[in-house]
Amino acid sequence: MATSLGANTYNRQNWEDADFPILCQTCLGENPYIRMTKEKYGKECKICARPFTVFRWCPGTRMRFKKTEVCQTCSKMKNVCQTCLLDLEYGLPIQVRDTGLNVKDDVPKSDVNKEYYTQNMEREISGTDGTRPVGLLGKAPSSSDMLLKLARTTPYYKRNRPHICSFWVKGECKRGEECPYRHEKPTDPDDPLADQNIKDRYYGINDPVADKLLKRASTMPRLDPPEDKTISTLYIGGLGDTVTDADLKNHFYQFGEIRTITIVQRQQCAFIQFATRQAAESAAEKSFNKLIINGRRLTVKWGRSQAARGKEAIKEGVSEMGTRLDPVPGLPGALPPPPALDEETPTNYFNLDPGTGPALLNIALPPPPGINPPPPGFGPPMFHHMGPMAPPMPPPMGLRPPGHIHYPSQDPQRMGAHAAHGQRHGD
Repeated sequence: MATSLGANTYNRQNWEDADFPILCQTCLGENPYIRMTKEKYGKECKICARPFTVFRWCPGTRMRFKKTEVCQTCSKMKNVCQTCLLDLEYGLPIQVRDTGLNVKDDVPKSDVNKEYYTQNMEREISGTDGTRPVGLLGKAPSSSDMLLKLARTTPYYKRNRPHICSFWVKGECKRGEECPYRHEKPTDPDDPLADQNIKDRYYGINDPVADKLLKRASTMPRLDPPEDKTISTLYIGGLGDTVTDADLKNHFYQFGEIRTITIVQRQQCAFIQFATRQAAESAAEKSFNKLIINGRRLTVKWGRSQAARGKEAIKEGVSEMGTRLDPVPGLPGALPPPPALDEETPTNYFNLDPGTGPALLNIALPPPPGINPPPPGFGPPMFHHMGPMAPPMPPPMGLRPPGHIHYPSQDPQRMGAHAAHGQRHGD
């Protein structure tokens, strides 16, 4: 101990004697009927090194025994639990709480300055009811958005579990199920959470748990206001069937004048338009990730202009009704744009070789009923190449002069046309 139990009462006048400890709900346990042992001046405080009353108890079945580690004066100065040294209001480490409240409370670390500082704080605590924090923490703002998001709302009783059995790790534990310690694989020794110091936790420096929580807070989603200053509408999603127009108005009227409230029952959402941009920013900041109405957690986002909404819908593949369109496999991609037309380029629609002569496609008609078709190789050719000595072919239907009709039976080039002509002259 820092001082001896001698007859000198001056050394013992600052020793602490308490009837009940200052604990959080997690350390106290879930059992409403609990027994504690009280040892007056049992140990010295691990922060100020003054003797104080030590309490020891078991928070529940299959839990390890816990005891107070710091005196009540050090606990009240930081508003923390005497055992786990976490904040009594938020359940967070001191470093996280001070960062969220923008408080920098430099507690002296030397023995003389620490004793003088503690005496002044005890004098300030004696003038209050003992339920509110003192010092810089008592002058800090009441809450912070970051702390409300990180705060633990329910007790975490797993923190009271027994320690890992070192004999079981070495394979030498012979107690079996009667062993009061845990038979589990220990965590990685290189894990930063495996090296925690109670003084670092109290002074708010180099706390690995606090570093982990601060990193989580930096990656949490934020609702940044849009660049378009004309947007003063908020989107509220997840309404369900229980949230009505009056419920939304009762919550959002506190931030400023509301111009319109539009509820879309099909999409279970609402659009709240404020009269000013400042009122909309205040409502978005204080309602994002914290809005609960009629037991439902609602989504708060900024509204978008019509132009931005159309661009995002096309980009993300969303229909006009707000439903996402899944891509259909097997469809071809977008066609390339057509090439620029040039007046000097000839219109070659069939990709024919311009160096060869024109070929005319002559499709044979089916024979009349009762006449067998000619065998393969004896029918009329499909393509007639127009050489220099070949007789001219009849012009196509579209190029013939009006009034002139071409009959295939009058074609002088048809098969048997010369024999029939000679026979007719012989007659």
